Amino acid sequence: MAAYEPKNILITGAAGFIASHVANRLVRNYPHYKIVVLDKLDYCSSLKNLNPSRPSPNLKFVKGDIASADLVNYLLITESIDTIMHFAAQTHVDNSFGNSFEFTKNNIYGTHVLLEACKVTGQIRRFIHVSTDEVYGETDEDAVVGNHEASQLLPTNPYSATKAGAEMLVMAYGRSYGLPVITTRGNNVYGPNQFPEKLIPKFILLAMRGLPLPIHGDGSNVRSYLYCEDVAEAFEVVLHKGEVGHVYNIGTVKERRVIDVAKDICMLFGLDTEKVIRFVDNRPFNDQRYFLDDQKLKKLGWAERTPWEEGLKKTIEWYTTNPDYWGDVAGALLPHPRMLMTPGVERHNWTDEIKSLSTSPSDAKESSAAPAATANTNSASQKASYKFLIYGRTGWIGGLLGKICEKQGIPYEYGKGRLEERSQLLQDIRNVKPTHVFNAAGVTGRPNVDWCETHKQDTIRTNVVGTLNLADVCREQGLLMINYATGCIFEYDVKHPEGSGIGFKEEDKPNFTGSYYSKTKAMVEELLREYDNVCTLRVRMPISSDLSNPRNFITKIARYDKVVNIPNSMTILDELLPISIEMAKRDCRGIWNFTNPGVVSHNEILEMYKEHINPDFKWTNFTLEEQAKVIVAPRSNNEMDASKLKSEFPELLSIKDSLIKYVFEPNRKVPAT
Repeated sequence: MAAYEPKNILITGAAGFIASHVANRLVRNYPHYKIVVLDKLDYCSSLKNLNPSRPSPNLKFVKGDIASADLVNYLLITESIDTIMHFAAQTHVDNSFGNSFEFTKNNIYGTHVLLEACKVTGQIRRFIHVSTDEVYGETDEDAVVGNHEASQLLPTNPYSATKAGAEMLVMAYGRSYGLPVITTRGNNVYGPNQFPEKLIPKFILLAMRGLPLPIHGDGSNVRSYLYCEDVAEAFEVVLHKGEVGHVYNIGTVKERRVIDVAKDICMLFGLDTEKVIRFVDNRPFNDQRYFLDDQKLKKLGWAERTPWEEGLKKTIEWYTTNPDYWGDVAGALLPHPRMLMTPGVERHNWTDEIKSLSTSPSDAKESSAAPAATANTNSASQKASYKFLIYGRTGWIGGLLGKICEKQGIPYEYGKGRLEERSQLLQDIRNVKPTHVFNAAGVTGRPNVDWCETHKQDTIRTNVVGTLNLADVCREQGLLMINYATGCIFEYDVKHPEGSGIGFKEEDKPNFTGSYYSKTKAMVEELLREYDNVCTLRVRMPISSDLSNPRNFITKIARYDKVVNIPNSMTILDELLPISIEMAKRDCRGIWNFTNPGVVSHNEILEMYKEHINPDFKWTNFTLEEQAKVIVAPRSNNEMDASKLKSEFPELLSIKDSLIKYVFEPNRKVPAT
């Protein structure tokens, strides 16, 4: 049978653990494939998992939920998707005992939405559904042959029941509508990037912190573990060689008791197992053993490559190098996670709770550990996990950032060092110990950018050398830098004509060199592309509700006798600066057009000003040629494509709606009619 060759692959849940390793592998090995990632970025997923692939032109990330039929249909059609690899799911068994409806919604309904979209569009050539070995239920302790692909499904917990239900839908769509489906059922997977609610990363992080390792029951439950890269290779084989209508087990015959896993981790950390291992109440039902027959996939050419000892060492090395990768994981490290990532659920003193665990299985049966007193349930604990270092204290944006942090209760400090002085920046970071760095410092010129034409060295020193210096220091310290840049590096051209609605995108090369300020900004933006720890935000003609600020675009043009009348993209700071803080929390990186969608002209803004602020206001227009006679350097006029930002933040208002809501209505002096 000829190998299957996909063109455009949609991978659901690819910011999660297993799927991210699959996506990174396909992006790396098949640059001619287009990989579209759809992920709602739930608590156990992160865009950081896709960092190896994010600079690649054949990867596209879309934030969204598989339960959104409109979004799924839109993606299949607009991206010409011919292959789906469906990983997205709620997967943690402990959580399913307390929040089973969420598992039904994600695992069954979400899968149904995908299948229906495939049926309607009629363009899918492969639908690979990712299931689990748990759908088989418990394997007999004395069985010498594992469950094969035709074995009966006997799920025993809410999680596995929803996965089995999803499988039934997949099979039905394959038989009823001829959908080309393939199903995989896999053993446990471990390795770098895994959210620490799962056994192995949980034990590693607890061992790193010198805390007890909680084991359900007596630890005799048997599991099989595969290293993540081996599993990614298995999906690569199934994608290209798997037969439509078939099921493939992805497993290993090498089994380990849970207590043996804990002992292996203790040994690698040099810990005394008698002192560290603690026994806790078992799950409501805990399958004793899962055992798979893996021969069918091996016949396609796949084989497990990574020995347990090697894979475990690699995993420990990764977590010790990246101890804070997942941020606050307190809830995940508890013996029985309480879905603490869900808003409104109480937080516990988890360190004390783990320390108080029983020391033997018999003790665990007699008394379970009582939870410590609950902490204040406001968001203080979350806010404390962030601390911002902000450069640009005396600037407009830098000053506003400090006020927003105060309003949100986020600790912050302003940098004292000069951007061009590396030692001073390092001292700031040592003193402040920030989680994120914001660069709102830069030379724009006073009273305007014409100043830069006669102060070129000063402009270079801050806008280029200083910005690069800060980015490089942050990279060395493992810090994300939010960099407030400019969109004044483009001007309308043949491909992006004025009034066409065709805006410049993040990947477009700057084409405006009229002012020296814009030249330096375009220069540093291009160099910053080499830094994967930088999030560049292209601000344009910033506007805020403070109409007394001389840097405010509205304040400027309201004071001019004459203005040009050209539609431009602009940034409403009242709406977008809080979004920039959220982008830091979401670990957004790369270049972003940081403007409200759409354009607005000078005359349209002044008409709003007249309607809301001063009904007697009058102005006259002049041409660009006339303007050129009274300014030193030409000005940039353009439309920016804000669809990337809008996709990340669907609530983002258009420029005109944002002007009304955030600027003119709060400042209204003319009674509304």
